[in-house]
Amino acid sequence: MIQDTDIVIVGGGLNGPALALALGDAGFAVTLIDALPAGARGEEAFDGRGYALAHASQRLLRAIGVWASVADHAEPLREIKISDGKPGQGVGPFVLEFDHAEIDEGPMGYMVEDRFLSRALAGAVSAHPRVTLLSETKVVAQEVGPAGATVTLDTGDTIRAALIVGCDGRRSGTCARAGIKRWGHDYGQTALVCAISHELPHHGTAHQFFLPPGPLAILPLPKGPEGHQSSIVWTETATEAARVHALPDAEYLDHLRPRFGDFLGEISLAGERFTYPLNLTVAERFIAERVALVGDAAHGMHPIAGQGLNAGLKDVAALAEVLTLARRRGEDIGRFDVLERYQQWRRFDVTQMVAATEIANRVFSNDNPFLRLGRDLALGAINAMPTLRRSFIREAAGLTGDLPKLLQGRQI
Repeated sequence: MIQDTDIVIVGGGLNGPALALALGDAGFAVTLIDALPAGARGEEAFDGRGYALAHASQRLLRAIGVWASVADHAEPLREIKISDGKPGQGVGPFVLEFDHAEIDEGPMGYMVEDRFLSRALAGAVSAHPRVTLLSETKVVAQEVGPAGATVTLDTGDTIRAALIVGCDGRRSGTCARAGIKRWGHDYGQTALVCAISHELPHHGTAHQFFLPPGPLAILPLPKGPEGHQSSIVWTETATEAARVHALPDAEYLDHLRPRFGDFLGEISLAGERFTYPLNLTVAERFIAERVALVGDAAHGMHPIAGQGLNAGLKDVAALAEVLTLARRRGEDIGRFDVLERYQQWRRFDVTQMVAATEIANRVFSNDNPFLRLGRDLALGAINAMPTLRRSFIREAAGLTGDLPKLLQGRQI
């Protein structure tokens, strides 16, 4: 069977559905291909996995009709505290504090659990009249030509479209089939991810505590049936992370407590534990003829700044705007010169973000006493300069740069 559509999106995680909704709202016929079965995303059980959505990302979700379904499950990020230290010794002498009260827009962002965000996106996709979802389906081949593009599915069916968009992650098949090379490296680090219940309230404050093996992020979640809860992203060397992850829960907590401290009182594990090996992988190009890459398919970076999903949603907003305006002008949306506008819009910002995360990880993930002194002084200096501090707050909230309309909360 041959199907015709305007745009094929490969990947049903978070960026793929968000892009499908944005393009569907703009009048495109969209086919979204998800390798997982229907209903596999957004399961009911709490596991603590969450995302720190920047304020601009929340605007996009509101603009595509998703935010209302997650708002009651979102925890506003009112403060961010960044500090340096060693396990068992507490924080260093200087702490960089970001307070949302220093900007006019409101909270710097929101913590949202994966299950609620995935479920909201899936529900909106299934209800959208211009989006067709093909679940439990994989693309096995793609071809492009002057008149359009074709993808072949593992069912034997083919879909013809003007454009293929790869939202299929760091090992993007769309990227590989387009002949786009990737560059990057392994960090030799692994993120240990879990959720904890704690005795004292977090007051909507996120903590980034830099330790010699890597950062420990403590991210506030809404209060649940078990009380106050936070999501933990704890970076260790790959070898140490494997050892710690294999421990029973009680011993796992014994290793976490000296790093965590006692500022939230007694802590206990809530939900499952996960590990994610960390690496950098960036596509040499974000586009090819009738192909565009979005999110981790274009750029998978270190989670040190928690900007992975936010960077992907910036891609979504930029690509949706480029394609919508091109169509209004009567242009072929799959042409390379049209897609080049998307790449130019996003490439510099991504390059800056990759460079910043690389530098931060190298400078902070070590125990060199001279670097430790320098970074502590830098944290203190930034904290003492209100104008500079506010610029960092606006950057964290995603409010700087040439923002696409959806990130401003406006329709295209």
